[in-house]
Amino acid sequence: MSETTRSDQQSSRQKKAAEKVPGAGRGLTIGRVFTTEGVHPYDEVSWEPRDVVQTNWKTGETVFEQKGAEFPDFWSVNASTIVTTKYFRGAVGTDVRERSLKQLIDRVVKTYRRSGEENGYFATGADADIFEHELTWMLLHQFFSFNSPVWFNVGTNAPQQVSACFILSVDDSMDSILNWYKEEGFIFKGGSGAGLNLSRIRSSKELLSSGGTASGPVSFMRGADASAGTIKSGGATRRAAKMVVLDVDHPDIEEFVETKAREEDKIRALRDAGFDMDLGGKDIASVQYQNANNSVRVTDEFMRAVEDGTDFGLRARHTGEVIESVDAKELFGKIAQAAWECADPGIQYDGTINDWHTNPETGRITASNPCSEYMSLDNSSCNLASLNLLKFLKDDDTFDAPLFTKAVELIITAMDISITFADFPTEAITKTTKDYRQLGIGYANLGALLMATGHGYDSEGGRAVAGAITSLMTGVAYRRSAELAAVVGPYAGYARNADAHKRVMRKHQAANDELRTLGGFDGDIHKLAAKEWDQVVKLGESNGFRNAQASLLAPTGTIGFMMDCDTTGIEPDFSLVKFKKLVGGGSMQIVNQTIPRALKNLGYTTETSEAIVEYIAEHGHVIDAPGLKPEHYEVFDCAMGQRAIKPMGHVRMMAATQPFLSGAISKTVNLPESATVEEIGEVYLEGWKLGLKALAVYRDNCKVGQPLSDAKSKGSDKAGDTQSADAKSEEVRVEYRPIRRRMPKSRVSRTTSFSVGGAEGYMISGAHEDGGLGEVFLKLGKQGSTLAGVMDAFSIAISVALQYGVPLETYVEKFTNMKFEPAGLTDDPDVRMSQSIMDYVFRRLALDYLSFDERSELGIYTAAERARQVETGSYLPVEEATDESEADSLTSEAKTEAPAVAEPTTESVATKASTSSAPAPKNAHTTAELMESISGMSVDAPLCFTCGTKMRPSGSCYVCEGCGSTSGCS
Repeated sequence: MSETTRSDQQSSRQKKAAEKVPGAGRGLTIGRVFTTEGVHPYDEVSWEPRDVVQTNWKTGETVFEQKGAEFPDFWSVNASTIVTTKYFRGAVGTDVRERSLKQLIDRVVKTYRRSGEENGYFATGADADIFEHELTWMLLHQFFSFNSPVWFNVGTNAPQQVSACFILSVDDSMDSILNWYKEEGFIFKGGSGAGLNLSRIRSSKELLSSGGTASGPVSFMRGADASAGTIKSGGATRRAAKMVVLDVDHPDIEEFVETKAREEDKIRALRDAGFDMDLGGKDIASVQYQNANNSVRVTDEFMRAVEDGTDFGLRARHTGEVIESVDAKELFGKIAQAAWECADPGIQYDGTINDWHTNPETGRITASNPCSEYMSLDNSSCNLASLNLLKFLKDDDTFDAPLFTKAVELIITAMDISITFADFPTEAITKTTKDYRQLGIGYANLGALLMATGHGYDSEGGRAVAGAITSLMTGVAYRRSAELAAVVGPYAGYARNADAHKRVMRKHQAANDELRTLGGFDGDIHKLAAKEWDQVVKLGESNGFRNAQASLLAPTGTIGFMMDCDTTGIEPDFSLVKFKKLVGGGSMQIVNQTIPRALKNLGYTTETSEAIVEYIAEHGHVIDAPGLKPEHYEVFDCAMGQRAIKPMGHVRMMAATQPFLSGAISKTVNLPESATVEEIGEVYLEGWKLGLKALAVYRDNCKVGQPLSDAKSKGSDKAGDTQSADAKSEEVRVEYRPIRRRMPKSRVSRTTSFSVGGAEGYMISGAHEDGGLGEVFLKLGKQGSTLAGVMDAFSIAISVALQYGVPLETYVEKFTNMKFEPAGLTDDPDVRMSQSIMDYVFRRLALDYLSFDERSELGIYTAAERARQVETGSYLPVEEATDESEADSLTSEAKTEAPAVAEPTTESVATKASTSSAPAPKNAHTTAELMESISGMSVDAPLCFTCGTKMRPSGSCYVCEGCGSTSGCS
């Protein structure tokens, strides 16, 4: 059945389903949208057996093997590997082991259907049948996924834990503190994460009733951190994930802020002394506070004091009196400084969080889960599910908002049913969850959707689309929640919080009214969202609501791979080139399949698209791609690479979606290593002004515990040195200074005339006796003009630096792709287009003075080399290859194997463009490692503890593409 035919059938079913409204008190009437009556979803797809083998890339050891696992033929190898290793239950090699995706989906869906029937959710048995088939179809076709604990536990003999996120509480007593340790331990053992606020614990500046001084919350964090580290290394399903929050007015706030930064100093000292301090190293366990994310809960009062430069009072925990005043701006600077040094603490904005709180009469929101997307009452939990947005993009590249609406309805219904049978780790969490029924529907693949439709992630259009989709999702979720309240009743805590809950619904509606769309794509979604919010307010007035919370944006690490998503959560695309595993073993590097679709939507011809895709396959970015307009570069901006999205671009995208979420957003704003403390402070301040609920930052290479450097090997060399300590101390006293290598009186020089965008000039470059570049002089304007003077000064500065040993490669890397006028066509056959005169000059210098290998790393080639690459698949002449037969086989592999691994598509341009696939570098095992090999830039992420591959960022966590392991809780 064609996609167009299926879409028509689904639209017809949607109209019929829309006419059926839930009957009050008599169960829901479920209409068919995705499925066909009389045909089971499993019978519509082709199935195939797969041998799933997982290897630790570091040791070569096989860590998992299961043969004959059954999956649909359109599921990727990566998705089937992750599901088999993570979610299939039963001992490997036994008859009780699950071996088919059918068994996994049935185990979960039939449990939901059975509980729904038992609790009166469906009007008839036929409605329950349709519910089961619709849910099965969406999971089978990767339209959405429940969070990992559902797949781990539902339908098994284990406790039916469905929640990934927990919030605990602790009071100022030893019993409560020890109970905190115990509860966290059980949650970690089950593979989930927890967060809590320590602000009720007296500070180290206050007295105990016995007359002694209190220990303070930071001291008790040590015990909890050690517990988390022990359980993590004990082999839990995932690494322990935890969040620790402290209010900004706590007297120990400065100690809390600086805690992890001081530990990072300790790590540096131990590393320099020769200890193994890499992440996962044998000596890292001696460092404290490394198993938790830390966040400061700031108030509006504090942030205004920061802006005004006034003092702020720190208050005693029991009496509330001010016991110390601090300079707010200075304290805020310390927060930014610590985050600059070690990425902690993050910030949670208390005013915004509690202004959007639907249950203030029950209690304030004081904390979050480890990834900061779930924020609710103490001793509560949240089960999550995420939609795959790209599945709702139709063949005509419009977003199927009505189909999306029906999907959200069904998913929210299923999520609420799960609370009826779920188990929870403590009695307090059980009561709060059943009384308030918090849900967390979200999505993945936003970045891929925006790129495919020609929207830049950091653009007004991109933010409008994201805001409209998020508003529609939450509006439908709360509308269905109100309908459920009419059938099975509102949540138990609704009556006392009714006014507050309805006030927040009106705030969401008002935010939707203020949303400004830019075109038909987002305009249609926005119109439907407005209708949904109108229904929410009306139905909520008469029915109440079944759920205190409905939506948030989680990292979607493992489940993102299960759904074959290109991007996780709210994140942009990680890179334009992907690492793909092949059936039967092996791997390929392919250009992201959303790129040809984006180029088609932007109006490019098939031939131009093919050339652009080929360029991306080689360089990993779009800068200078043949035929690509510079104004379209933003569409292809990614999380890393030559055109990495700027930090404020991430913040603005979060701000575009936050008003339409019950919870918050799991996302880390990445900054370059060169970022300053002031820039981090600006990000935190802007997050408050834009109405975010939480914000975390990460500056590249700010942590020592990275698998990126060879510090460990250097340390080992030092440790093995047999010289005496005295001799070593004498050797250390060596002072290194750069020495200028002056040019000879008579030297060989090269004069190049050039024209860039119509502007003409001359470049004179002089070389040392060995041929190395030693000086550069540029002539652009008439002698005595300002431009001529500036260029003379620039030339002298570059020349002197070259003579002092600054490598030419450094200048080429810094000045190429610098964009300013004049720019455009040049008269140089090797550099046909240039972004600026500086871009041209240093590309020309690279071609004249750098070796082929050095230029290859920078992506700079002559016209002859580029032509040879098109003809033979290699920039080098065949005779220069180390093995001529190997070069031939490589070329033939690229030509014959590439079409076999291309993703199925109906677009001819996408089919042709996919031929840019090529064997992945042998040292790359994930997309992160592939990008490192292409760009020469390091990805700041840890290695996976399970399979040893490089992980990549996913929200505020990390996820492994090899085995699906995550460092977070969802």
